[in-house]
Amino acid sequence: MAAPPRLETADADTAVEQLYAAHWRQLVRLSVLLVHDQGAAEDVVQDAFVAMHGKWSRLRDPDKALAYLRQAVVNRSRSALRHRVVVDRHARRTTLGDVTVDGPSVAGARRDAVRAALLQLSDRQREVLVLRHYLDWSEAQIADALAIAPGSVKAHAHRGSAALRDLLGDWWEDGS
Repeated sequence: MAAPPRLETADADTAVEQLYAAHWRQLVRLSVLLVHDQGAAEDVVQDAFVAMHGKWSRLRDPDKALAYLRQAVVNRSRSALRHRVVVDRHARRTTLGDVTVDGPSVAGARRDAVRAALLQLSDRQREVLVLRHYLDWSEAQIADALAIAPGSVKAHAHRGSAALRDLLGDWWEDGS
């Protein structure tokens, strides 16, 4: 069996086929870690391969094609996450704006909305906000528990609170 051609001498079809066979699984695993969804991750990786195939002739160093693919997967995963947040935000505004809740169920609806919004934050932002607002810990206690600097606690709290304001609107303003 002949050795496969080197990527710098291979045409786009052959090169992408070789890269796909050798690296598809690891690229999907990378994307799954970022988007937390197997189907979305497979779509992201497939799109990255298609884009690379279309730009193969413009690739300066074909031996760096795998690095290009990894970066494309990371960038496309980030885009997928941003798109998901926008879609979720729009859907939430539509459903929350159409629903009127009376009586004691307001607390339950609010709790459910906050829980859903917290799940959309980064792990670190969620940890900081939960420790601060639900356990009433100080910045120093949070920093110690999470093994991060107090300044990082402030930054994560600020960014997380801003994201919750965007996701929950008046409900977060009233409850924070």
